Amino acid sequence: MSSGYKPDILWSPHHADRYVICDTELSLYRIGPAGSPETKAGALPLSEQTAATLLAINSDTPYMKCVAWYPKHEPECLLAVGQANGRVVLTSLGQSHNSKCKELVGKEFVPKHARQCNTLAWNPVDSNWLAAGLDKHRADFSVLIWDISSKFSPEAVPAEKVRLSGDVDSGLVVTKPLYELGQNDACLSLCWLPRDHQKLLLAGMHRNLAIFDLRNTSQKTFVNTKAIQGVTVDPHFQDRVASFFEGQVAIWDLRKFEKPVFTLTEQPKPLTKVAWCPTRMGLLATLTRDSNIIRLYDMQHTPMPFGDEVEPTIIERSVQPCSESIISSFAWHPSAQNRMVVVSPNRVMNDFTVFERISLAWSSTTALMWACGRHLYECTEDAGQGAAAAEKDIATKMRERAQSHYGHDTVQVWRNHVLAGGDDPQLRSLWYTLHFMKQYTENVEQKQQSNKQSLIYSGIKNIVKSSSGTTETRRCWSGSDRQTDVPRYHSEERSLALQLCGWISRGPDIDVEPFLKSLEQEGEWERAAAVALFNLDIRRAIQILNKGASAEKGDLNLNVVAMALSGYTDEKNSLWREMCSSLRLQLKKPYLCIMFAFLTSEPGTYDAVLYESRVAVRDRVAFACMFLNDAQLPRYIDKLTYEMKEAGNLEGILLTGLTKDGVDLMESYVDRTGDVQTASFCMLKGSPGEVLKDPRVQCWIENYRNLLDAWRFWHKRAEFDIHRSKLDPSSKPLPQVFVSCNFCGKSISYSCSAIPHQGRGFSQYGVSGSPTKSKVTSCPGCRKPLPRCALCLMNMGTPVSSCPGTGKADEKADLTRDKKLAQFNNWFTWCHNCRHGGHAGHMLSWFSSISWSTAALVGQAA
Repeated sequence: MSSGYKPDILWSPHHADRYVICDTELSLYRIGPAGSPETKAGALPLSEQTAATLLAINSDTPYMKCVAWYPKHEPECLLAVGQANGRVVLTSLGQSHNSKCKELVGKEFVPKHARQCNTLAWNPVDSNWLAAGLDKHRADFSVLIWDISSKFSPEAVPAEKVRLSGDVDSGLVVTKPLYELGQNDACLSLCWLPRDHQKLLLAGMHRNLAIFDLRNTSQKTFVNTKAIQGVTVDPHFQDRVASFFEGQVAIWDLRKFEKPVFTLTEQPKPLTKVAWCPTRMGLLATLTRDSNIIRLYDMQHTPMPFGDEVEPTIIERSVQPCSESIISSFAWHPSAQNRMVVVSPNRVMNDFTVFERISLAWSSTTALMWACGRHLYECTEDAGQGAAAAEKDIATKMRERAQSHYGHDTVQVWRNHVLAGGDDPQLRSLWYTLHFMKQYTENVEQKQQSNKQSLIYSGIKNIVKSSSGTTETRRCWSGSDRQTDVPRYHSEERSLALQLCGWISRGPDIDVEPFLKSLEQEGEWERAAAVALFNLDIRRAIQILNKGASAEKGDLNLNVVAMALSGYTDEKNSLWREMCSSLRLQLKKPYLCIMFAFLTSEPGTYDAVLYESRVAVRDRVAFACMFLNDAQLPRYIDKLTYEMKEAGNLEGILLTGLTKDGVDLMESYVDRTGDVQTASFCMLKGSPGEVLKDPRVQCWIENYRNLLDAWRFWHKRAEFDIHRSKLDPSSKPLPQVFVSCNFCGKSISYSCSAIPHQGRGFSQYGVSGSPTKSKVTSCPGCRKPLPRCALCLMNMGTPVSSCPGTGKADEKADLTRDKKLAQFNNWFTWCHNCRHGGHAGHMLSWFSSISWSTAALVGQAA
């Protein structure tokens, strides 16, 4: 540790709570929790949690240039101080009762020629050895290794050395070093290498880095470089060394010492200190002159001595322990993880912990794991019930739905919303819409009306635009002879829209009774009453409300609503109409609210019904198809479609259909929810080819396939691909595996599946097959014969014949059970080890007629 006039800091190697600040004097501090009994009242605060107490001061060693702490426990608080005249003095902080310490304190090690001492380094193993690095002298060595236990005879001490030592006892002055290295050069930094029993010393000389082996001092290993300052060994990787020159740090590998492994980014200002973190592998801290920032380099790469050089992975970051003052020096804590103490030029100290980068890993099953320091944390989604279950992440929902075969039911399409959990009203509306579209498409196919088939999947928006021949009717309330003032509109297209809304079933008759009964079975009493009322059957609506009030868990307030409904009168100035108009907004249930809105509205002005957002879209659209004229209906449908597209509401698929507008709506839905699963299955249901080719649709499908692969749902993904190829034949993948010729490598699969030609039968081979089957026994490219079947000895490509030992009845029962199995019998089959093989049918027959143990012996013999 070098120390000019700027303060430097050293942690005690054996006391984790003590450190020394050295500049013009040595000050020993003890760090502890702020406010603890051990912390005195005059303690210096280092952070919100810690404070430092001054224990001792040593001012007996002036002109300090460097300081090194004795590495052993005894004697404690023994320090070596290098001075400007080259002397090395042993001193202590505090009172020590150790006899060895008393003998060593005050001892001086004097070089032959006075020059500045730049660096000191104790040997960690042989702790009596102290290496000192001095400035250059033409007739002297710059690296001196002293033995602090050596004795010196007073009569051999020159008179001038005694005079220079002042009042120091001449018996404490040592002038004969144990080793002298680096002649006619300067040493700026030193460190002992942990290899070879600590007999290697790395020195930063004037123009090179040199490794001295004390077992043979005549030889040294060196490399020319300017990065000679601050040499330090990585405590976790003994072959990695760091050094610096001006603003650049070089990282060395001692196993390939020819050049640096890599150099770090050059800093704009000269460096003053570099230090490896003792508790964290590969973490190097650097400090530049007049800076309040410490740069950290996290090296995720271990250099290898041989082979190709690998580009290192280094993560650079900066920390600012104190925002105001400049940092003079810093020191890592020897045991506390990522902790350091920094000191400013005016001795202001800060206790600082470098927080680790948090590395996140998010699995495909929504499990979150992150690492911080030496701790690993895992966070999994709470599989709660009730309200918590509704807050599940969309990835979790899609994963659960994939396990329940969501989207694969193509017969009863509406059941897919049940497979999704049945708790999402938008999914319910979507799949019922697709179900009604499929139903009507099947009806149109039976009638061979292809022009209407494409119109169904284009949505109600396009259906009502093509409406023609609309008729207006006025009829009595059901069960009453009183004529109504409410006009109703009818056309073939409006009837189709009502069918897609689910209000009426297939057929020419407009009968909502089946729909009302289904609503009653599901307990949707208010909705059923509203549908009955909109069909001008007020008596049926009252009956439904009374039934709902008397049902189990029914709402008794429905009786009150039924009673209010029974008093309906079409007189505009009646008290009933006035009270219902003012009080209907207080009803909390939307369907009850729109029932009275309908009864109190003027004909043709039904905004209170049409724009009630709490009512299902399909019910509002069905109402509009019944009561809006040809001018009002398209405007309302267009406005509602725009709202659904902007909101990404899946109920709007009823309006847009599986068209480009439907893709726009689905895009808003995916942006809002991330549900690519529903988007993929929806677009595959009846969409025309140009819609399926939309890049957005392809992106959803591919992302869902990737999700299934990420979840390791290989079979689910294969089932989805099969489902997709059935609905979109253009997505069927091309063959990826084919049989190639052993000689030319070309595929023979194409010829084997070529169009069959007329030819003679294969009765000569014992095959009672069709005479139109092709016989390909040679490669179509090079005409070389194909391998022979190991059982029938016929060339591959020849249709299978009866195997010896099996009758035709057995073969017919076992191998030609159906057409697909008969095709499989002709497949090429071979062993991957011995390459023997033949027709698949023959292999099956042969293995079924012998024991598996015999077959294994045969395979080993082959």
